[in-house]
Amino acid sequence: MSNNDVIDVEPIGARGKGRGPAPADSLKTWGWVSYILHLIVAVAAVVPGAQVSVALLIIALVMDLVKKDEAAGTWQESHFKWRISSVLWAGVLYVVTFPFFLLGLFLFNPAWVIISIWFLYRIVKGMVRMNAGRPVTG
Repeated sequence: MSNNDVIDVEPIGARGKGRGPAPADSLKTWGWVSYILHLIVAVAAVVPGAQVSVALLIIALVMDLVKKDEAAGTWQESHFKWRISSVLWAGVLYVVTFPFFLLGLFLFNPAWVIISIWFLYRIVKGMVRMNAGRPVTG
């Protein structure tokens, strides 16, 4: 071997024998996809006339529920719990405040505006923490 030869050395745990990204990287990718789906729904909820399908939120929720066990014991576990609880709380709050929507004759529900802003805040906070590689806390 001469001095010009290059040896490709992969750190332990960086990749599993060429089988793809390490579990932490994979979870982070799943997390970003979920956060982006949440963000699309959250932004649409606060922009008049920009409603998107709740299906995006359900897809993100199912993704988080399926993958959350893989994140157990890691800093990313808090992100899965954060996203799941955000969706569940927002859903409950929307259902509980639905009568206000009916009273407003389907035009305006201030409670839904507040819930939507709260949801958007939680998603952005989670994304900022994930970008920093930090867990998210209440």
